[in-house]
Amino acid sequence: MPKKRSGGGLSATQQAAKFLGVSVLAGAVLAGIALPAVGALGLAAKGSVESFDELPANLKTPPLSQRTTILDAEGGMIASVYSRDRTVLDLKDISPYMQQAIVAIEDARFYQHGAVDLKGILRALNKNAQSGGVSEGASTLTQQYVKNVFVEEAGDDPTKVAQATQQTLGRKIKELKFAIQVEEELGKKKILENYLNITFFGQQAYGVEAAAQRYFSKSAKDLKLQEAALLAGIVQSPSRYDPINDEAEATKRRNVVLQRMADLGDVSQQEADAAKKAPLGLKVHRPENGCITAVKGASFFCEYVKHVFLNDPVFGKNREARAKIWNRGGLTIKTSMDPKAQKSVQASLKQHVYKSDKVAAAATLVEPGTGKVLAMGQSKPYGSGKNQTELNYSVDAAYGGSNFGFPTGSTFKPFVAAAALEEGRPPTQEYSSPYQMQYPSPVQTCDSKPWTNLRGEKLENESESEHGPYRLRKAMELSVNTYFVQMIADIGLCPVVNMTDHLQVRQGNGDKLPERPAIALGSVGLSPLTMASAYAAFASRGMYCTPVAIEAITQRVGDQQKSLEVPKSTCSRAMSEKTADTVNSLLQGVVDSGTGKEAGLTSRDSAGKTGTTDERRNAWFVGYTPNLSGAVWVGSATQKVKMRNIYIGGQYHDLVYGGRVPGPIWRDAMAGALEGKPAEQFHTVHIPDEDEDRDKGRGDDDDDDQGRGDDNGNGDGFIGGLVGGANGGGAANGGTGGPEPDPSFSIPEGFWRGQSNGNGAGGPG
Repeated sequence: MPKKRSGGGLSATQQAAKFLGVSVLAGAVLAGIALPAVGALGLAAKGSVESFDELPANLKTPPLSQRTTILDAEGGMIASVYSRDRTVLDLKDISPYMQQAIVAIEDARFYQHGAVDLKGILRALNKNAQSGGVSEGASTLTQQYVKNVFVEEAGDDPTKVAQATQQTLGRKIKELKFAIQVEEELGKKKILENYLNITFFGQQAYGVEAAAQRYFSKSAKDLKLQEAALLAGIVQSPSRYDPINDEAEATKRRNVVLQRMADLGDVSQQEADAAKKAPLGLKVHRPENGCITAVKGASFFCEYVKHVFLNDPVFGKNREARAKIWNRGGLTIKTSMDPKAQKSVQASLKQHVYKSDKVAAAATLVEPGTGKVLAMGQSKPYGSGKNQTELNYSVDAAYGGSNFGFPTGSTFKPFVAAAALEEGRPPTQEYSSPYQMQYPSPVQTCDSKPWTNLRGEKLENESESEHGPYRLRKAMELSVNTYFVQMIADIGLCPVVNMTDHLQVRQGNGDKLPERPAIALGSVGLSPLTMASAYAAFASRGMYCTPVAIEAITQRVGDQQKSLEVPKSTCSRAMSEKTADTVNSLLQGVVDSGTGKEAGLTSRDSAGKTGTTDERRNAWFVGYTPNLSGAVWVGSATQKVKMRNIYIGGQYHDLVYGGRVPGPIWRDAMAGALEGKPAEQFHTVHIPDEDEDRDKGRGDDDDDDQGRGDDNGNGDGFIGGLVGGANGGGAANGGTGGPEPDPSFSIPEGFWRGQSNGNGAGGPG
């Protein structure tokens, strides 16, 4: 790199020469103004010496924006995204023809002059005077490079772009001073390299490598003479000389470049003439930008990665700072996406739900113990066309998803069970579980004000045959609504809210869950990612891990690669191992003999829960194995479709259940994702059934009087643990039972007629 002069300044003679150039250059050529205005501009330049001296001495060159590459966990390409499609090359990796062509047509005296070409200025002035307009410019390649730096720094801000390109004397003077600095510090070869990497070649291609790929589907190092001449000709006016839209005009311009190269001796006249006769030879590679181009249906996963980057403070102090890094690009992002799992998810969704169906489906797979998001897909492809969507149904609103998520129905019930177990309720807990009932009132909340059923709200089970008394295992298998509402009334709302806080269960808009008994029935909207991550804690014996999708990022800055810090999963204990193992045992029963039988995996341990909401607007299956957790939602994003008498995936359904449509999607997606992986087993606990407890209660002398709590209601009462008898003996302990039930709420007239929930709450499960 050439040394700066002492003090970084110029001699008086040199500075005078530069300012002569500034006046003329700004007045007639660089500003693009006709010759008659020169006199006035000369006066303006006279008062510009001081401002010239006050300009910063160093041009701050931002890292050039480049494409960002998003990879799966195995290093395979998912998608390429960019604000500006650019790949920066060293000069040695650019065809010599390309180097010669751009110099020949843009600045033939590039290697002879400094930052300003005085001969070129005088030539341009003379020619423009003769034509009465501006037919030739005199801006050097170095000055053009500086101007492009200003434009690059402006980014996508239209106001800043306008300022960077405005035809004013002040900007031209600023451009000139920085051009002088660049010439002194970088040298000709580096300036040429930078220019070829920064300049715009049309068709969304920034830099010569992107241009070579766009027009010829080849690297810049492989450009032939006629190809290099075509690209060099485009730079002056990318729209006018666009070879895709105007082949004739582009050909004429290419031939001008070829002749100029011959005149300068870069090539022989014979070579130039042969190249002029050659066809353009376009092999156009259309721009492929953004997550819409993702492979394996991973567009929504790709969008999730982008939103993680823009939302996480690890990548910058505020969203604006993070967006600037993202738009600069040059990132290589290795994600957690398992290509086999992603392929399996998309295949299952495609098989079971058509993109043209009235409803959509979304599925997300998460690895227990690490929080890694392995797959994310949905039945309607990414896009803005018919039967497409840009809404990611799998995630919260902050990550491109629904504003509120989707009501989860009975898939929420395991959280209630886990909270009760943590509070000391036994897995044999029994409640009366009538077919219909009012919501109990009052119910304790986390503050001093209890929830009260002021409107006399009621709930019911799926069918009249579902009435208790039930124990926890059977209630979970059958998804009995009244059981779990009684359980919440027993333990209070605060333990449930604490449990969901430990599992980071938030509504789709990010709000905490409301404290009301209807949450037991899945009345609030959650996302599949939230549900899959929460259930993963059951699989990992009570350890909850925050979801992560990014494993590593490298960023190219100039010629260097540097690693960026990435967010890490934070794992914490959400419940005891015993509680998690008990939930595993309960949810195994759901897929073995309960509402989720159609979802069960035959070759390995699996557990899960079904969910269906009021009027069948949503259906869910959330389940897991010891090494994989997944959630599937089926419904309408508008929540207007009632899934009755409906065709989904070509199959007719009179009524959609969580186990009937989401269940098989989950089963097939999980089976493919787990193929070839170890069939691990759950840690489970033995939960006695009623017959076992009854036998234990009789004792050796077969004394029926010692163990009849269950059959006589002494161990339960009307609302189990709400009233006497919940812990007062019961069958499990062979006790004598408690007093007659004394419910803390009234039974209104007409209670047994029953009504539907009306709360968006859980349906049949």
